[in-house]
Formats: sequence, C-alpha cells, structure tokens
Amino acid sequence: MTATTEPGVGGVETHQTSLWQQSWIMVRRSMIHTKRMPEMLSDVTIQPIMFTVLFAFVFGSAIPTQGVSYREYLLPGILGQTMVFTCFVVAGGLTTDLEKGVIDRFRSLPISRASVLIGRSIASLLHSSIGIVVMCLTGLAIGWRIRTNPVDAVLGFLVLLMFGFAMIWFGILVGCMMQSIEAVNGLMFASVFPLTFLSNAFVPTEGMVPVLRVIAEWNPVSSLVQSMRVLWGNDMPLRPGAPWSLEHPVLATVIWSVALTAVWGPLAVRAFNRRTVD
Repeated sequence: MTATTEPGVGGVETHQTSLWQQSWIMVRRSMIHTKRMPEMLSDVTIQPIMFTVLFAFVFGSAIPTQGVSYREYLLPGILGQTMVFTCFVVAGGLTTDLEKGVIDRFRSLPISRASVLIGRSIASLLHSSIGIVVMCLTGLAIGWRIRTNPVDAVLGFLVLLMFGFAMIWFGILVGCMMQSIEAVNGLMFASVFPLTFLSNAFVPTEGMVPVLRVIAEWNPVSSLVQSMRVLWGNDMPLRPGAPWSLEHPVLATVIWSVALTAVWGPLAVRAFNRRTVD
C-alpha cells in the first residue's frame, strides 16, 4: 500500500501510511541505531563465539555424546541460547525508549501504537539473525555440518526463528513491566539463564538427577534444540523412555512457540497500553 496525500488542517498536507509502512520505519530506526552503535551486536557475535570456543575446546572433552561429535551436538544448543536471548535485546531497548520518553514522542505522531511493537519485534529478529549467521560460520570453522537435505536444513532455521518470535513477546512484556534497565537485566538473568542451562543445550540430560532431568527434558528450549539436531542430523540416540517432547521435537517446538506467543502476546500488548496510557 502506497502513501496517499490528503489535505490537512490549515491547508497542511498529511500523509496516511499503512501499519506495515509505519512498522518498517520503526525497524529502520532500530537498524540505524545498531549501525551507529555496533557494540550492540556483541550479544549475538562475541558472546556466542566465546561460549562455542569454551564448551567445544575446554569442556567438550569431558562431555560424552553418543554417535555424534560434541561440536556438532553443541552448535544447535548455542543457536538456541542465542535466539532465547533475543528477549534481552527487545526488553532493554523498549525500557530505554520508555525511560527516555521516545515512546511518548511516537504517541504524538499520527501512527499506530501497534507499529512500535511490530517494528521492535521484527528488528529484534533481524538482530538475532545476524547472530545465527555468525554462529553458523563459526560452527563450520570448528567442524559442524548439516548432514540432512536442504528442506530439513531450512526448516531447522524456521523453527529457530519461530521460537525466537515467541521469546520477543516475553521481552516486550518484561520491558513494559520494569521501570529501569537494571531491573530488566536482573529479571532476565534470573529467568532466562536457568531456562537455557537447565536443558539439553550443552549437555545430555541422561546424567542429571531425576528431578532435574524431568525439568530439563520438558523445557521448551530442549525441544527447540533437539528439533534442530534432528533436522540437521546432529542428534544422538534418546534414552529409553524419553518424553514425547523429545521424541517429536519439531511438533513440540511449534506447539510451545504458538502457546507462548498466545500467552505473552496479549499480556505484552496490555502492559504496553497500560504503560503508555494518557
């Protein structure tokens, strides 16, 4: 839909734009901000590479994986962690905009409130996609390979992005609820770090004590990581009696993504409206 020009108040012309045009302007704003402050990409470049090197070359020799090298087992876990951490980016950016009054300036413009959230979510996905490219190149350098067909390979990345979209709405919810960036970081570290480490992202769940093993195996991050391993041919045999979520990880991840988006999305929109009410 192209912009149309209509006469405004006092003879001034106003431009009517669609929701998607407004959202794209918000995406461009975020991308320009990242371009001017490239250090903002450290969470999807330096940090994942650091985790990969540490686990692959320091801890990898002590972590047994059956039927697959640990480096191939590891990379889907690092990609899953990177995508989960997408919520850090969107929560921190939204909180900063709310603190500095940027959102109030947007509200004074003839644009939809939804465009702010849509633009922020798309920009966060693009931000994390940079990390995916960096991690795949790093994985290829250390010996990771996709050992299935192109369709399954693409499906693995789509599942990853789908789950990342769900995590973005959690980030929007936290960003609207917290009053400062310090509070956002504190809540995120307390919730997201256990979510990623208490899973099969870095180590097989077989060696965990029973209580932690059950939690880890039903963790949505475990389903996400297992789905990528299966689709890319990097998986190892499951233990006897493994839960349904690991036996059918792709379907489980889709269900988790839709369910989490259905819960966090409306809550995030409500929190944003409440935070920006007149």
